[in-house]
Amino acid sequence: MAVTLKLPPELKDRVASVVKGTEKSAHAFMVEAIEQQTALAEKRRAFVDAALSARRNFLRTGKAYAFEDVRKYFAARAAGKPARKPRLKRWRV
Repeated sequence: MAVTLKLPPELKDRVASVVKGTEKSAHAFMVEAIEQQTALAEKRRAFVDAALSARRNFLRTGKAYAFEDVRKYFAARAAGKPARKPRLKRWRV
């Protein structure tokens, strides 16, 4: 699949300026930038999908962790202290 990418002149100049003096071509720079943005968009989509799934699960079960319990758990773990995993609580839905 061949793709032609038309860039505004100002952006072309900026890319040329950035790669000047490096061993990277403007094409390689743009491919890398597109790859990075694609990976970021994929991660964002996966994050949103996981959040929506968790919300559906909460609405179905009415169970979730209390923020303060989770915060304390991670604070203790980050400090290298033993910590008991938070327990699910039933919330009104």
